[in-house]
Amino acid sequence: MNVTEITQLARDIRVATLKSLNHLGFGHYGGSMSVVETLAVLYGAVMKIDPADPDWPERDYFVLSKGHAGPALYSTLAIKGYFPREELNTLNQNGTRLPSHPDRLKTRGVDATTGSLGQGISIAGGMALSHKLARRSNRVFCIVGDGELNEGQCWEAFQFIAHHRLNNLTVFIDWNKQQLDGELEEIINPFDLEGKFRAFGFDVVTVKGD
Repeated sequence: MNVTEITQLARDIRVATLKSLNHLGFGHYGGSMSVVETLAVLYGAVMKIDPADPDWPERDYFVLSKGHAGPALYSTLAIKGYFPREELNTLNQNGTRLPSHPDRLKTRGVDATTGSLGQGISIAGGMALSHKLARRSNRVFCIVGDGELNEGQCWEAFQFIAHHRLNNLTVFIDWNKQQLDGELEEIINPFDLEGKFRAFGFDVVTVKGD
């Protein structure tokens, strides 16, 4: 997909996510909206995927560590053809395949069950190491929330990832500066986040969001 097509995909994901949340009547609007462009780029132009075969062994893996943004992931998967778009209206309802947070046992295309903050990035690190040890070319992509970085488990995972030189894993920090209880810096100030990741041995790229 080219830039114009990815931009349109992002718009489609945003609209579908808002519709599903509005149909439900509540949910994590902000956390879902802030990952839309990243999802559009990954699923539109970067990741190797096959919606007709979600468990394709050669696919790239995606982990939404900030699982409360599940509605945006569901919209992305529906638009890409993993399941009918009409199913988005069943979000977080009894009997749904689309619970409030991603569940790989319920939803086609979901690679990891997440929701408990800090666990998704740990899962992603394990996946990446597994592929490395098996000499597979699969890549792993993971979105971590900036508020999620309050969890010490995240930093244990980053240390693990850096120690094992898992260059088949790309981590996105969703730097929206907000979390459920207020401004990020007022709750736990992350200070020099770029410097921290460089100190851990990561290659750091800062991208201005929409």
